[in-house]
Amino acid sequence: MTKLISFLVFAALVALAASTGMQFLPGDWYASLNKPAWTPPNWVFPIAWTILYVMIAVAGWLVWRAVGWSPAILIWGVGLFFNGFWSYLMFGRHDPQMAMACIAQLWVTILLFIVAAWNIERRASSLYLPYLAWVSFAAALNFSIWQMN
Repeated sequence: MTKLISFLVFAALVALAASTGMQFLPGDWYASLNKPAWTPPNWVFPIAWTILYVMIAVAGWLVWRAVGWSPAILIWGVGLFFNGFWSYLMFGRHDPQMAMACIAQLWVTILLFIVAAWNIERRASSLYLPYLAWVSFAAALNFSIWQMN
């Protein structure tokens, strides 16, 4: 598989996960919730996620190019599942409690990918650090929304 084709596969997989964010939008339900004062304005989320999704695709692709199928790639894929499933739980089912459980699992997969990729491709691990920071913030926000509502 050529470099371009393999990158496009990773980009497509990330786009598939990201599409749940477009399918399950916050909408009126989210707008009506009590939220902490430190909640970012709505326009921040699509910008942050667009940047992160590019980094996620590149990180997975770098590991793939280095070793092909591996535990790190499996972790990467499981993380993508939790990433997309969170949007469904939070905005599709309107269930901040289940979304909290999901985002906790996502956080673990992000950390596991960072560790698993470290000795394979350090750039991939580094690309996941902002993702870990953002999901940590998102988990705190999710938890606060769950507790406030």
